Amino acid sequence: MTRTRETTMTVLYGTTLTMVAAAGLLTLLRLLAGPGALDRIMALDVVTTLILAGIAVGMAAREDSTPLPVLVVLALLAFIGSVTAAHLIEKREGMR
Repeated sequence: MTRTRETTMTVLYGTTLTMVAAAGLLTLLRLLAGPGALDRIMALDVVTTLILAGIAVGMAAREDSTPLPVLVVLALLAFIGSVTAAHLIEKREGMR
């Protein structure tokens, strides 16, 4: 890789991580201010997704795919957790 390409990629990774961090802060604000339980569940799901995105960017920056199976398992667990929580909230709302 040439020196210019390395510098460009470093700037790109830094910019991406900065945007992910900014999105995380905004999502945490939604988590704290969310009027309903479903809003908070969705905010937690977005935070989990942003964490996974940060790990993926770090993997790309290091050119190391070793944590990829862990990343896939965490994404699957986050999905299952969100669906389960939304289902429970829906049942609870239906009981009222």
